[in-house]
Amino acid sequence: MGLSKTESFTREQNEIAWLAKALGHPARIAILQFLAQQKTCVCGDIVDQLPLSQSTVSQHLKELKKVGLIKGDIEGPAVCYCIDARALQRAKRLLAELFAEVEVTCC
Repeated sequence: MGLSKTESFTREQNEIAWLAKALGHPARIAILQFLAQQKTCVCGDIVDQLPLSQSTVSQHLKELKKVGLIKGDIEGPAVCYCIDARALQRAKRLLAELFAEVEVTCC
C-alpha cells in the first residue's frame, strides 16, 4: 500500500481533514463543549466531566491540541486548557466554506 498522497490535495483540504479527524470522537466534542461553557482555562475539571480515565482524556486533549483547537498552559503541576479563539474561527470558516460549496444536485 502506498502513501496517503496528502500532498496531492490543497492545504485547505488537508486542514479540513485534520479537523474532521480531531472532531471524530464524541469525547473530543464533549471536551470542546465543556471548555466553551467555562469561558476560562480549565485544569483538572475536564476529567471530572467525562466518563473516561485521566489517561484517555489526556489523549483526547493531545489530539485537539495537535490541530490547534485548544491551547494548554502549564501552571505549576497542572496543564490548564482553553479553546484557541483564532484557530476556532479558522475552523468555522473552513467548514462553512466547504458546506457552502457542497450543493445537493441529486437524490
